[in-house]
Amino acid sequence: MSIAALAGPHQHELLLLYTLLQLTVIVLAARIGGAVARRYGQSAAVGEILIGILLGPSLFGWIAPRTFDFVFHSAPPEALQILSGLGLVLLMFQIGMEFDFAHLEQPASRGAVLRVSLACLVFPFAGGFALAYFTAPGEAPPAARLNSALFVATAFSITALPILGRIMIELNMSGSKIGVIAIAAAALNDVVGWLLLALVTALSVSDFVPGRFALEVLLVLLFAVVSIKVVRPIVKRAVRRSEPRDGRMSPNLLGGLLVVVFLGAMATAEIGIFALFGGFMMGVILFDEPELVAAWRGRIGDFVTVFFLPIFFTYTGLRTSIGSLDTRADWALCFAVVAVATVTKLGGAYWAARRSGFDHSEAAMIGFMMNTRGLVELIVINVGFDLGVISSKMFTVLVVMAIVSTVITTPALRRYLRQTGRVPLAARAQ
Repeated sequence: MSIAALAGPHQHELLLLYTLLQLTVIVLAARIGGAVARRYGQSAAVGEILIGILLGPSLFGWIAPRTFDFVFHSAPPEALQILSGLGLVLLMFQIGMEFDFAHLEQPASRGAVLRVSLACLVFPFAGGFALAYFTAPGEAPPAARLNSALFVATAFSITALPILGRIMIELNMSGSKIGVIAIAAAALNDVVGWLLLALVTALSVSDFVPGRFALEVLLVLLFAVVSIKVVRPIVKRAVRRSEPRDGRMSPNLLGGLLVVVFLGAMATAEIGIFALFGGFMMGVILFDEPELVAAWRGRIGDFVTVFFLPIFFTYTGLRTSIGSLDTRADWALCFAVVAVATVTKLGGAYWAARRSGFDHSEAAMIGFMMNTRGLVELIVINVGFDLGVISSKMFTVLVVMAIVSTVITTPALRRYLRQTGRVPLAARAQ
């Protein structure tokens, strides 16, 4: 019997039942995927992303369609969508808080950081824009082609700072010179990337009406100013009074933070540039509160990454169908996207690092680290898909690109670390 055929409490109970079934499968599969990834020398996040994709029609729905339908299609998708959106807002808040802008102030490495970051923005953006614009269907209107090309270009440009950070910690590279250069360049790259995404989103929702676009940009700037000049002092004062320490914070401070995050998300949702930007901005304004960051990570961080993040990966996986790439032209496009994204990002970072005085191996490691896209790439393309400016086929192609760029990072870094005599942390423990 379908949920729609029931009424009252029975309908709600059945909806809860199927939602709990979905969450059980998702969380359990993510834990297994993370463990398997670690076993084979990958970051746990890589395994969680892959498992999320495999839970969709690309594998689970292909090999066991009836079971897949029972698990994921027995109930309306709204519950999973809402949980995914809520988790994304909290995750973006966490990412914003963990931005370390101190890296951008390293005087000895500032030139290298700027060169690498600029190369990793300009070359991928130009390559992604040209590829998406000229491979779009000829009958598509110019405005639609431009919107799609701008989103693909932004997706090419961005670096997955959270996953890169996790990979560097696992390989004991966080304190090394090339690690500092890469994480600083990635931070600067992502700051500009998120600004680009906000502008591209505003441009898309304004339908190229100059007045509407100008209003969207003005509201975004106003939101940023209010966040920095009004919200930041108030929240920092509350943080000082509560004095979070030793990875703990008071329930009142936690409740207040959640209210601030939700209000910020509601504000940007009303502006029209998606709730996740509000969550991210509320985190950025608190980046210089290390005790608060540690307390959030201790109280909420693990729950976000263990519970909410796999839901987002699975939600992305349910939208991804590798089987939809069923012609040579589709796979040619997929190969072209992966190749152009890799050459422009990895190659651009390598060229900039060499110009900054690094040798071949060091420049290659910086290139592979900057080429890591993973989580952030998936966020960008989900925004584009929700806006309708990225087709389902291009969405799948970009998911493949995100996976490939992330999967190759750890093995490549291990190889170059051995070549330079820096033994990876995991190898030392063996």
